Amino acid sequence: MSITLFLDYLQNHKRYSAHTITAYKNDLGSFHDFLLQSYEIEEGWDEVSHHMIREWVVSLMEADVSPRSVNRKLSAVKSFYKYLLREGEVEANPALRVVAPKQKKKLLRVASEDDMSDLLNNDLFPDDYWGLTQRAIITTFYHTGIRLSELINIKVEDVDFSQSKLTVIGKRNKERSVPLTSKLKEELGAYLAVRESQEEGCDPDNLFLSKRGNKLYPKLVYNTINTYLGLVSDLEKKSPHVLRHSFATHMLNRGADLNSIKELLGHSSLSATQVYTHNSIDQLKNLYNQAHPRGDDKN
Repeated sequence: MSITLFLDYLQNHKRYSAHTITAYKNDLGSFHDFLLQSYEIEEGWDEVSHHMIREWVVSLMEADVSPRSVNRKLSAVKSFYKYLLREGEVEANPALRVVAPKQKKKLLRVASEDDMSDLLNNDLFPDDYWGLTQRAIITTFYHTGIRLSELINIKVEDVDFSQSKLTVIGKRNKERSVPLTSKLKEELGAYLAVRESQEEGCDPDNLFLSKRGNKLYPKLVYNTINTYLGLVSDLEKKSPHVLRHSFATHMLNRGADLNSIKELLGHSSLSATQVYTHNSIDQLKNLYNQAHPRGDDKN
Protein backbone atom coordinates (compact mmCIF):
# COMPACT_ATOMS: atom_id res chain seq x y z
CA MET A 1 0.00 0.00 0.00
CA SER A 2 1.33 3.44 -0.94
CA ILE A 3 0.48 4.94 2.46
CA THR A 4 2.57 2.28 4.21
CA LEU A 5 5.53 2.95 1.91
CA PHE A 6 5.15 6.69 2.51
CA LEU A 7 5.17 6.21 6.29
CA ASP A 8 8.29 4.04 5.97
CA TYR A 9 9.88 6.84 3.95
CA LEU A 10 9.06 9.38 6.67
CA GLN A 11 10.56 7.15 9.33
CA ASN A 12 13.68 5.92 7.57
CA HIS A 13 14.60 8.82 5.30
CA LYS A 14 13.04 11.94 6.82
CA ARG A 15 13.71 10.65 10.35
CA TYR A 16 10.36 11.89 11.64
CA SER A 17 9.42 11.08 15.23
CA ALA A 18 7.02 8.26 16.11
CA HIS A 19 4.49 10.87 17.26
CA THR A 20 4.60 12.65 13.88
CA ILE A 21 4.34 9.41 11.92
CA THR A 22 1.29 8.39 13.97
CA ALA A 23 -0.34 11.72 13.11
CA TYR A 24 0.36 11.18 9.40
CA LYS A 25 -1.02 7.63 9.61
CA ASN A 26 -4.25 8.79 11.25
CA ASP A 27 -4.75 11.75 8.88
CA LEU A 28 -4.10 9.73 5.73
CA GLY A 29 -6.25 6.92 7.10
CA SER A 30 -9.12 9.37 7.44
CA PHE A 31 -8.60 10.50 3.85
CA HIS A 32 -8.41 6.92 2.58
CA ASP A 33 -11.64 5.96 4.41
CA PHE A 34 -13.44 8.94 2.86
CA LEU A 35 -12.34 8.00 -0.66
CA LEU A 36 -13.35 4.37 -0.13
CA GLN A 37 -16.78 5.20 1.27
CA SER A 38 -17.63 8.08 -1.06
CA TYR A 39 -15.98 7.02 -4.35
CA GLU A 40 -14.95 3.38 -3.83
CA ILE A 41 -11.35 4.41 -4.47
CA GLU A 42 -8.92 2.21 -2.55
CA GLU A 43 -5.54 2.50 -4.26
CA GLY A 44 -6.19 4.57 -7.36
CA TRP A 45 -4.49 7.72 -6.15
CA ASP A 46 -4.31 9.07 -9.71
CA GLU A 47 -8.12 8.98 -9.84
CA VAL A 48 -8.45 11.53 -7.04
CA SER A 49 -9.37 15.08 -8.05
CA HIS A 50 -9.08 18.32 -6.12
CA HIS A 51 -12.90 18.37 -5.98
CA MET A 52 -12.83 15.12 -3.99
CA ILE A 53 -10.23 16.47 -1.60
CA ARG A 54 -12.23 19.68 -1.14
CA GLU A 55 -15.34 17.59 -0.40
CA TRP A 56 -13.35 15.70 2.24
CA VAL A 57 -12.25 19.00 3.81
CA VAL A 58 -15.87 20.21 3.86
CA SER A 59 -16.98 16.97 5.53
CA LEU A 60 -14.38 17.48 8.25
CA MET A 61 -15.54 21.05 8.87
CA GLU A 62 -19.16 19.89 9.04
CA ALA A 63 -18.09 17.30 11.62
CA ASP A 64 -16.79 20.20 13.78
CA VAL A 65 -13.14 19.27 13.29
CA SER A 66 -11.15 22.41 14.16
CA PRO A 67 -9.60 24.44 11.31
CA ARG A 68 -6.18 23.76 12.78
CA SER A 69 -6.73 19.99 12.62
CA VAL A 70 -8.20 20.22 9.12
CA ASN A 71 -5.12 22.16 7.97
CA ARG A 72 -2.86 19.50 9.45
CA LYS A 73 -4.78 16.73 7.67
CA LEU A 74 -4.71 18.61 4.38
CA SER A 75 -0.99 19.21 4.79
CA ALA A 76 -0.49 15.46 5.26
CA VAL A 77 -2.34 14.76 2.01
CA LYS A 78 -0.24 17.37 0.18
CA SER A 79 2.95 15.76 1.45
CA PHE A 80 1.68 12.31 0.50
CA TYR A 81 0.95 13.41 -3.07
CA LYS A 82 4.32 15.11 -3.30
CA TYR A 83 5.84 11.71 -2.49
CA LEU A 84 3.60 9.93 -5.03
CA LEU A 85 4.57 12.49 -7.67
CA ARG A 86 8.26 11.90 -7.06
CA GLU A 87 7.73 8.13 -7.21
CA GLY A 88 5.91 8.46 -10.53
CA GLU A 89 2.61 7.07 -9.23
CA VAL A 90 0.65 10.23 -10.12
CA GLU A 91 1.14 13.02 -12.65
CA ALA A 92 -0.05 15.93 -10.49
CA ASN A 93 -0.71 16.92 -6.90
CA PRO A 94 -4.46 17.70 -6.72
CA ALA A 95 -4.20 18.79 -3.07
CA LEU A 96 -2.30 21.93 -4.13
CA ARG A 97 -5.53 23.28 -5.62
CA VAL A 98 -7.41 23.04 -2.32
CA VAL A 99 -7.42 26.15 -0.14
CA ALA A 100 -6.96 25.48 3.56
CA PRO A 101 -9.59 26.91 5.94
CA LYS A 102 -8.62 30.04 7.82
CA GLN A 103 -7.58 29.68 11.42
CA LYS A 104 -8.35 32.07 14.21
CA LYS A 105 -5.17 33.58 15.61
CA LYS A 106 -4.94 32.70 19.27
CA LEU A 107 -2.59 34.49 21.61
CA LEU A 108 -0.34 32.07 23.44
CA ARG A 109 -1.03 31.74 27.12
CA VAL A 110 2.10 32.02 29.21
CA ALA A 111 3.01 32.08 32.87
CA SER A 112 4.05 35.53 34.04
CA GLU A 113 7.56 36.31 35.20
CA ASP A 114 6.17 36.80 38.70
CA ASP A 115 4.54 33.37 38.58
CA MET A 116 7.82 31.73 37.60
CA SER A 117 9.69 33.67 40.26
CA ASP A 118 7.19 32.53 42.92
CA LEU A 119 7.53 28.94 41.72
CA LEU A 120 11.31 28.75 41.62
CA ASN A 121 12.27 31.10 44.47
CA ASN A 122 10.02 29.67 47.17
CA ASP A 123 10.23 26.34 48.99
CA LEU A 124 7.44 24.59 47.10
CA PHE A 125 9.33 21.38 46.32
CA PRO A 126 9.94 18.55 48.83
CA ASP A 127 13.52 18.26 50.00
CA ASP A 128 14.01 14.72 48.71
CA TYR A 129 15.12 13.00 45.50
CA TRP A 130 11.80 13.39 43.67
CA GLY A 131 11.35 16.98 44.84
CA LEU A 132 14.81 17.91 43.55
CA THR A 133 14.06 16.08 40.30
CA GLN A 134 10.82 17.99 39.76
CA ARG A 135 12.49 21.28 40.54
CA ALA A 136 15.34 20.51 38.12
CA ILE A 137 12.86 19.53 35.39
CA ILE A 138 10.88 22.76 35.68
CA THR A 139 14.04 24.87 35.88
CA THR A 140 15.40 23.17 32.77
CA PHE A 141 12.21 23.81 30.82
CA TYR A 142 12.05 27.48 31.79
CA HIS A 143 15.76 28.20 31.35
CA THR A 144 16.12 26.49 27.97
CA GLY A 145 12.71 26.43 26.27
CA ILE A 146 13.21 22.83 25.14
CA ARG A 147 10.36 20.51 24.17
CA LEU A 148 8.96 17.72 26.34
CA SER A 149 10.39 15.00 24.06
CA GLU A 150 13.79 16.72 24.12
CA LEU A 151 13.90 16.87 27.92
CA ILE A 152 12.92 13.21 28.34
CA ASN A 153 15.75 12.14 26.02
CA ILE A 154 18.59 14.20 27.54
CA LYS A 155 21.54 11.99 28.47
CA VAL A 156 23.90 12.63 31.37
CA GLU A 157 26.73 13.12 28.86
CA ASP A 158 24.73 15.87 27.10
CA VAL A 159 25.27 18.21 30.06
CA ASP A 160 28.60 20.04 29.67
CA PHE A 161 29.27 22.03 32.82
CA SER A 162 32.71 23.18 31.69
CA GLN A 163 31.38 24.70 28.44
CA SER A 164 28.08 25.76 30.05
CA LYS A 165 26.00 24.12 27.35
CA LEU A 166 23.36 21.44 26.93
CA THR A 167 23.17 19.28 23.81
CA VAL A 168 19.60 18.64 22.68
CA ILE A 169 18.27 16.31 19.98
CA GLY A 170 15.25 18.02 18.43
CA LYS A 171 12.77 17.26 15.70
CA ARG A 172 14.05 15.12 12.82
CA ASN A 173 17.07 14.25 14.98
CA LYS A 174 18.57 17.71 14.58
CA GLU A 175 21.18 18.45 17.22
CA ARG A 176 21.57 21.88 18.80
CA SER A 177 23.28 23.40 21.81
CA VAL A 178 21.57 25.64 24.33
CA PRO A 179 23.34 27.65 27.04
CA LEU A 180 23.38 26.53 30.64
CA THR A 181 22.80 29.50 32.93
CA SER A 182 24.61 29.60 36.25
CA LYS A 183 21.30 29.01 38.04
CA LEU A 184 20.48 25.99 35.90
CA LYS A 185 23.98 24.58 36.44
CA GLU A 186 23.44 24.96 40.18
CA GLU A 187 20.08 23.15 40.01
CA LEU A 188 21.40 20.34 37.83
CA GLY A 189 24.48 19.96 40.02
CA ALA A 190 22.31 19.57 43.13
CA TYR A 191 20.07 17.10 41.32
CA LEU A 192 22.98 15.02 40.01
CA ALA A 193 24.54 14.82 43.47
CA VAL A 194 21.34 13.26 44.83
CA ARG A 195 20.87 11.16 41.69
CA GLU A 196 24.24 9.50 42.28
CA SER A 197 23.01 8.27 45.65
CA GLN A 198 20.12 6.59 43.82
CA GLU A 199 22.45 5.08 41.21
CA GLU A 200 22.16 1.39 42.11
CA GLY A 201 19.69 -0.27 39.74
CA CYS A 202 18.96 3.02 37.97
CA ASP A 203 19.13 3.91 34.29
CA PRO A 204 22.76 5.11 33.96
CA ASP A 205 22.34 7.07 30.73
CA ASN A 206 19.24 9.27 30.88
CA LEU A 207 19.59 12.48 32.87
CA PHE A 208 16.17 12.70 34.48
CA LEU A 209 14.80 9.59 36.15
CA SER A 210 11.56 8.67 37.87
CA LYS A 211 11.24 7.73 41.53
CA ARG A 212 12.05 4.16 40.54
CA GLY A 213 15.15 5.14 38.61
CA ASN A 214 13.66 4.67 35.16
CA LYS A 215 13.49 6.97 32.14
CA LEU A 216 10.73 9.56 32.43
CA TYR A 217 7.54 9.22 30.42
CA PRO A 218 5.46 12.16 29.08
CA LYS A 219 2.46 11.82 31.41
CA LEU A 220 4.68 11.91 34.50
CA VAL A 221 6.36 15.13 33.35
CA TYR A 222 3.03 16.66 32.34
CA ASN A 223 1.57 15.92 35.79
CA THR A 224 4.58 17.55 37.45
CA ILE A 225 4.19 20.76 35.45
CA ASN A 226 0.43 20.82 35.89
CA THR A 227 0.72 20.40 39.66
CA TYR A 228 3.37 23.02 40.31
CA LEU A 229 2.18 25.65 37.84
CA GLY A 230 -1.22 25.27 39.46
CA LEU A 231 0.28 26.48 42.75
CA VAL A 232 1.27 29.87 41.32
CA SER A 233 -0.82 30.45 38.19
CA ASP A 234 -4.50 30.48 37.25
CA LEU A 235 -3.77 29.53 33.63
CA GLU A 236 -6.34 27.10 32.26
CA LYS A 237 -3.67 25.07 30.47
CA LYS A 238 -0.59 24.13 32.44
CA SER A 239 1.83 22.00 30.45
CA PRO A 240 5.51 21.72 29.45
CA HIS A 241 4.74 23.66 26.27
CA VAL A 242 3.44 26.56 28.37
CA LEU A 243 6.91 26.78 29.91
CA ARG A 244 8.42 26.76 26.42
CA HIS A 245 6.09 29.59 25.40
CA SER A 246 6.90 31.46 28.62
CA PHE A 247 10.64 31.13 28.02
CA ALA A 248 10.37 32.59 24.50
CA THR A 249 7.93 35.35 25.44
CA HIS A 250 9.94 36.51 28.44
CA MET A 251 13.14 36.51 26.38
CA LEU A 252 11.47 38.61 23.68
CA ASN A 253 9.98 41.01 26.23
CA ARG A 254 13.45 41.60 27.64
CA GLY A 255 15.02 42.47 24.31
CA ALA A 256 16.22 39.18 22.79
CA ASP A 257 16.10 39.21 18.99
CA LEU A 258 13.80 36.86 17.15
CA ASN A 259 16.58 35.00 15.31
CA SER A 260 18.34 34.12 18.55
CA ILE A 261 15.10 32.80 20.04
CA LYS A 262 14.53 30.78 16.86
CA GLU A 263 17.90 29.07 17.29
CA LEU A 264 17.32 28.39 20.98
CA LEU A 265 13.91 26.85 20.33
CA GLY A 266 15.15 24.76 17.42
CA HIS A 267 12.64 26.17 14.95
CA SER A 268 13.38 25.43 11.30
CA SER A 269 11.92 28.74 10.12
CA LEU A 270 11.44 32.21 11.56
CA SER A 271 7.69 32.11 10.88
CA ALA A 272 7.25 29.57 13.67
CA THR A 273 8.95 31.93 16.12
CA GLN A 274 7.03 35.04 15.06
CA VAL A 275 3.94 33.86 16.93
CA TYR A 276 5.61 35.16 20.10
CA THR A 277 5.62 38.71 18.79
CA HIS A 278 1.85 38.89 19.30
CA ASN A 279 2.29 38.39 23.03
CA SER A 280 5.07 40.97 23.13
CA ILE A 281 2.92 43.54 21.32
CA ASP A 282 0.28 43.05 24.03
CA GLN A 283 3.02 43.65 26.59
CA LEU A 284 4.03 46.85 24.82
CA LYS A 285 0.43 48.03 24.76
CA ASN A 286 0.13 47.47 28.50
CA LEU A 287 3.37 49.36 29.14
CA TYR A 288 2.21 52.18 26.89
CA ASN A 289 -1.14 52.49 28.66
CA GLN A 290 0.57 52.55 32.04
CA ALA A 291 3.32 55.00 31.12
CA HIS A 292 1.94 57.40 28.53
CA PRO A 293 0.01 60.41 29.88
CA ARG A 294 -2.76 59.76 27.35
CA GLY A 295 -2.79 55.99 27.77
CA ASP A 296 -6.03 54.05 28.17
CA ASP A 297 -5.41 53.55 31.88
CA LYS A 298 -5.52 57.29 32.50
CA ASN A 299 -8.70 59.20 33.32
